[in-house]
Amino acid sequence: MSTFIDLTVRKSLADTLAKKEITNATAVQAQVIPAIFEEKNLIFSSETGTGKTYAFLLPLMTRLLNEREKQIAEKIQPTPQPRIIIVAPTHELASQIKQEADFLAKAEDGADERLKLKTMLCIGGASITRQIDALKTKPQIIAGGPARLLELIHLKKLKTQQVFAVVLDEVDRLLSTELRDITTELIKAIDSQYQLIACSATIKQNHIKILEDASGKTLENIAMPKENVLERNITHYALHAERRNKIDTLRSLIAAEKPKRVLVFSAETGQIANIVEKLKYKKIDCMGLHAKTDKIERKKAIDDFRSGKCRILVTSDLAARGLDIGDITHIIQMDVPSNEDFFVHRAGRTARAGKTGINIVIGDEYELRQLAKLEKKLGIVIYPKVLYGGKLIAPPQD
Repeated sequence: MSTFIDLTVRKSLADTLAKKEITNATAVQAQVIPAIFEEKNLIFSSETGTGKTYAFLLPLMTRLLNEREKQIAEKIQPTPQPRIIIVAPTHELASQIKQEADFLAKAEDGADERLKLKTMLCIGGASITRQIDALKTKPQIIAGGPARLLELIHLKKLKTQQVFAVVLDEVDRLLSTELRDITTELIKAIDSQYQLIACSATIKQNHIKILEDASGKTLENIAMPKENVLERNITHYALHAERRNKIDTLRSLIAAEKPKRVLVFSAETGQIANIVEKLKYKKIDCMGLHAKTDKIERKKAIDDFRSGKCRILVTSDLAARGLDIGDITHIIQMDVPSNEDFFVHRAGRTARAGKTGINIVIGDEYELRQLAKLEKKLGIVIYPKVLYGGKLIAPPQD
């Protein structure tokens, strides 16, 4: 097992991570960090909760800090232009990555002012005028969505001539039908010889081809073997309910399980407000989150959920993509996704960083048949449950 120091991560960054009691690299970090230090163009995949964000942030921030330290020693003025661009498919994930970069940037507190790294968030739905003004403060690390980043480049407000690394996080979503064109256009618009890094829990061969065609780069593929997080760390339950009874079943399930922190998924954006309204009517405090939620409300929902002020968050798949929030004890899926990747990403919001969690699917007869197929395909065991006497129990044997 390698420490971050073993992997030549800058000591100040490793010491800062140690404050979170993170000292040893995960398997994916041990593979990816050296490859990024070698400035390879790469795409890597690893199961949810295995530390992909630090796998790219630590080597890139180490390189940036070491570079700036050398420039200071040689009395060379560091470039005022951005050096690292990180692209994410959702506002929440981009914000989360920025927060992690801010946390690591504190490693140089008390050091030379010129070593203090600035970060910036560039997402749609926020004032582009304010973002243009913020770019004048010369941030070195920028996290954002592909559409807003491309818009700022086209306006010649985001200069990319000095960018040395571009990261595509949750690249499978960035290359989905709705985002593919804007993502590939962004890749082509970045005007520098940069290192391209892409990652997700689920990557397919066509993702590699699309990226190579768009960037003109050959990507090394690092695919980590399955750690069976879904099977080893997550207990899966199936609960039958007709469609019209699902919200009442959800309410009874929450009362029975009394979860510390629960993320409720619905594929139907229109159902999210309905679920929230009916839970609140029953005096169950919760918040809703989906792609069309107002930016301020979205931020409040995530912040309240992260802090524990609100213990129930009802969300769509897109809005919760890649979220890393500690101590989520339960995932409740109000439907069975047709795509197995969505099931994996949903369930993977619990059991983060080696912890355990519970994933419960509420489905009608047809959905539970589909779930049985997913169970076999993913190699997991899903236990049938019923609600009886205010408890979640195994169904009675005939």
